[in-house]
Amino acid sequence: MDTPEATPLFDRLFETSWEVCNKIGGIYTVLSTKAKTLQRLYKDKTIFIGPDVWTAETPSPWFTECRVHGLSGWASKAKLPEGVSVRVGRWEIPGRPIAVLVKFDGMYAVKNEFYGEMWNRYGVDSLHAYGDYDEGCAFAHAAGIVIESIVNTLGKDTDRTIAHFDEWTTGMGLLYVKWKLPHVGTVFTTHATSIGRSICGNNKPLYDYLKNYNGDQMARELNMEAKHSLEKAAAHQADCFTTVSEITAIECEQLLERRPDVVTPNGFERDFVPPTAKKFNEARAVAREKLLNAASSLTGLKFADDSFIVITSGRCEYRNKGLDVFLDVMNRLDSTKLRRNVIAFVMVPAWAKEPRADLKAAMGKKRKSRLEDPVITHRLNNPDSDPVINRIHGIGFKNSGISTDEVTMIYVPCYLNGNDGIFDKSYYDLLIGADATIFPSYYEPWGYTPLESVAFGVPTVTTSLSGFGQWILQAFDNYFEECGVNVIGRNDSNYDGVVESIAHSIEYLTCADDETLAKIHLAAIATADAASWTNFIKFYEIAYGIALSGKKQQVNINQ
Repeated sequence: MDTPEATPLFDRLFETSWEVCNKIGGIYTVLSTKAKTLQRLYKDKTIFIGPDVWTAETPSPWFTECRVHGLSGWASKAKLPEGVSVRVGRWEIPGRPIAVLVKFDGMYAVKNEFYGEMWNRYGVDSLHAYGDYDEGCAFAHAAGIVIESIVNTLGKDTDRTIAHFDEWTTGMGLLYVKWKLPHVGTVFTTHATSIGRSICGNNKPLYDYLKNYNGDQMARELNMEAKHSLEKAAAHQADCFTTVSEITAIECEQLLERRPDVVTPNGFERDFVPPTAKKFNEARAVAREKLLNAASSLTGLKFADDSFIVITSGRCEYRNKGLDVFLDVMNRLDSTKLRRNVIAFVMVPAWAKEPRADLKAAMGKKRKSRLEDPVITHRLNNPDSDPVINRIHGIGFKNSGISTDEVTMIYVPCYLNGNDGIFDKSYYDLLIGADATIFPSYYEPWGYTPLESVAFGVPTVTTSLSGFGQWILQAFDNYFEECGVNVIGRNDSNYDGVVESIAHSIEYLTCADDETLAKIHLAAIATADAASWTNFIKFYEIAYGIALSGKKQQVNINQ
């Protein structure tokens, strides 16, 4: 007898984010990798909604406009406000989910009226808004109208429909749906609280004083009232409130005054990793040749093929991402304890002006000579105020061209998208060539960068202040041979100890024999597999169930 198919959890899921078909940061990775699993489980029941910020001259490389059953017919007849329009198609990522891109220019004309409505209904204080607040809210308002139109045109009263909104930038959309479509279940995910990030960005201690912080008071102090007010309202009004790690759940409970119902850790897919050992080794060799050539071209030195390449990367948030720690670690390394010379790369996009012409020319030559200021690959628009280059010079990294005994420090202040002018390789195409990575974050709700690293089998060091680091501590024994990761305990008062511990970790890796390194490589890959969406999608399914039923529950990440 045939087994009947299980009833799908929902009939339609909308997920709205500024980063749908719009690659900016980590949320793009969350959504674009989760989509494949959602498509496998709920084929074409998910509709991603993103901003149409593209033009005919600069189209989105991740979106294809095409016919989608039902939605295309709706789009051709939809009566949307003036200045709001849509394009229906597919997001060009694994799974090719449905995407609707929304033009939202018309929402600016009615923003004051809308802000007044949101103040009266939900207490959102937009009075002191500035910067990107209006843009985020205009998009979210338009996205809410689009969801309302689709539901009213294609839906039924009995449909199990969920509207999921990511970050404060989409909070107005959630509140609009709560107002206009009360039967639709809502989910709000904060990937990092706006006020928590601001506290850290203003060099204030977050963790030792967290229990004494009041989110509303800090928002007034740091001129964050509008964003914080919106995020807090969305968190409280959502049928289900989620965040990505336990450390951020604690932050939400204190600063937003609502404990998330579910922790939904960020899963991953290893689709970008070469599928065979032969292709992997070939890609690694190409990456190492590029990285060693850049180091040699800057310094005039000939580096051994087994030079130890260590990388840090991510947003250029000097303190939050631990760039200060990374530079101090490289300065602290004891050359007497290193068995291989170390080349350290800081790969974070800054205000880059152009690739260095002298470096570009040198990389094409066999004979190398030391370049002026051989610690940076691109010219900067703001060298006097860039914290990374100033700290590199302040420490005294010179890449003197005299000996490879010293640590060679190289700053790559550009987006590694394949056409940076020096490497002309994507970040992933270079990451595969590393021997280790370091992500010593102070503020890191999850942390995709260490997860990307272990996906390539590259061992990584991170801290207990990252969500990924906390997951490692809960799920594995914390040492390289067990999981390919070393999590260093970090708090507001042990900076020097963190630097010392990470330095010891790198010294250990440079001395490890081939058998140990092979074991670490396999352990790292296994860790990435454990963090796949196949394993983590269950937490979102719990969130969806709560949104539809209204039944609140606390869910442990390791259940």
